[in-house]
Amino acid sequence: MNVIHSKSFTDSIVARGLTKSYGATPVLSGIDLTVPTGSLVALLGPNGSGKTTTVRILTTLLAPDGGTATVAGHDVTREGVAVRRAIGLTSQQATVDDLLTGRENLELFAGLNHLGGRRARARAQELLERFGLTDAAGRLAGTYSGGMRRRLDLAVSMVSEPPILFLDEPTTGLDPRSRAELWSVIRELLATGTTILLTTQYLEEADHLADRVVVIDGGRVVADDSPAVLKRQVGSERLAVRPARPADLPAAAAALATYGAHLDTEKGELTLAVQDPDHLRRALDSLHAAGIAVAHVELRTPTLDDVFFELTAVAA
Repeated sequence: MNVIHSKSFTDSIVARGLTKSYGATPVLSGIDLTVPTGSLVALLGPNGSGKTTTVRILTTLLAPDGGTATVAGHDVTREGVAVRRAIGLTSQQATVDDLLTGRENLELFAGLNHLGGRRARARAQELLERFGLTDAAGRLAGTYSGGMRRRLDLAVSMVSEPPILFLDEPTTGLDPRSRAELWSVIRELLATGTTILLTTQYLEEADHLADRVVVIDGGRVVADDSPAVLKRQVGSERLAVRPARPADLPAAAAALATYGAHLDTEKGELTLAVQDPDHLRRALDSLHAAGIAVAHVELRTPTLDDVFFELTAVAA
């Protein structure tokens, strides 16, 4: 077993005032971030908000323009080797070799982490069992399903038993079953004491997994708290409306624009905050006046999606 990670920290990841620009375009404008040891913190934000740039800086793949950051107590700019020894990274694109079997991929990375032949084979077997890949161990990784590839990629990142794991949108593109399977693996890692920083496009994922959620927009942190607290801050109930005809969605959005309605084309519905019963009635009257038939109306308690849309709208 790798024993270089024996030092303990109250906060495994600490960033203060991180800035980064690409040419004249600022991407990070003073990010502050703390990830307590043994916790899972989810980093959320719209596309281009700086999530992946933050991860790249914290994993020493990119130098910041300003600010400071430590991972496992090591400065990311001055002690890059020590940082890399303490972390595992699963990026948006799988890094496994399609021309090697699952077992060969794990043994290869074990060798790159300076594990001897016997230990490398034993570690590969441990990970195959842990990530539910034993039956596919002898198959080429190129034949794996999307969910299996992501599990193998996650297993590769855990070869050296790092105490800190960065997961950059690990479930993007997976079907719901594969996503749920990966969630189970992530929970198991968290239960064994692994510290995890997760970026994700799926707010449901953050709601299910995270101890804390950090929302960034425009290169700045706009919220940092537990999912429960953030949802309470949004406060009011949400009205969800689904037109009878999907083609009416744009017209419904226009009719409810003054109410701050959010259009979700994937679900085919609009949601808006309900301030009081009269506010609800006026919104529905606006749809009726526009000649839009409604197939489904529902009042909901706030979700993390509502938090995200409200916070990023305010920040914009």
